[in-house]
Amino acid sequence: MGKATTSRGSLTDEQVAFYETAGYLVLPHLLTADEMAPVRAAMCDKVSMIAAQLQADGLIRDRLLDHPFATRLAALFAPFSDKEFLRYGRSWRDRLPGYYHLLATPKILDAVESLIGGEIFSNPVYNVRPKVPRVAAGAVPWHQDKSYWPDANANPVITVWLPLVDATLENGCLHILPRTHRQRLLSHHQETYSGTGYTETDEQHLAGRERVVALPLEAGGAILFNDCCLHMSTPNNSTEVRWSVDLRYQPTDQDPMAQHGAGFLARSHAHPERVATLEDWLAKRPEHGA
Repeated sequence: MGKATTSRGSLTDEQVAFYETAGYLVLPHLLTADEMAPVRAAMCDKVSMIAAQLQADGLIRDRLLDHPFATRLAALFAPFSDKEFLRYGRSWRDRLPGYYHLLATPKILDAVESLIGGEIFSNPVYNVRPKVPRVAAGAVPWHQDKSYWPDANANPVITVWLPLVDATLENGCLHILPRTHRQRLLSHHQETYSGTGYTETDEQHLAGRERVVALPLEAGGAILFNDCCLHMSTPNNSTEVRWSVDLRYQPTDQDPMAQHGAGFLARSHAHPERVATLEDWLAKRPEHGA
């Protein structure tokens, strides 16, 4: 690996140059199992909440408490259709402590700092995405993340995409179209075929798809990409849930996108005393002492 960049942060000069050229960067084995444990626990808590609701509604008898993390959600919804699953949303954004611990993980912030500096705001749009085989297992269409906040005065917003289980070609890993991050926001529409209403880039902008890069990645790795970079994912054709999380970060002097929720100050060299704690985040305070 090349020498560390002369600015603060953990990426090498070569990694920063690749990101700036291609619009994305893969960091294999960024997090350990211990570092992912809090967010996995939060996901397990969420699945337990859903199981309890299904049982209370008389839809299931067994909450499958002893089922493995990778298959429990799939087993709970095996008798049902997409419609029942999507009652709980295509992605989740609960305020559970495990999510804060992931958002504030130093290794993630160190990598982001190499790209945007040390004044880092954690964008309110973070998502937990369970891609369940057969039920809600479909592809996410080509899109730019920026299409979800077209009027926000914020660029760059960096997405950090992390699989919590191995992301493979079979279970629907991320695919990216390199060098598309320097484009403006492209025209797009809300797709109508999946029941999820994802934003989809208009077909005329998708020339050059022969350059698409598939990015299978082991659990604990991360893919960083600019919010204008075109990307998608394929259906889950496996027997296990493809769990992933997408986090987003931006410089503190940009639009905090309050219309999308409450983000928080994740790192500051200028004002470290203002960095939001877990208690601040749970209370939706953007800074400590605010």
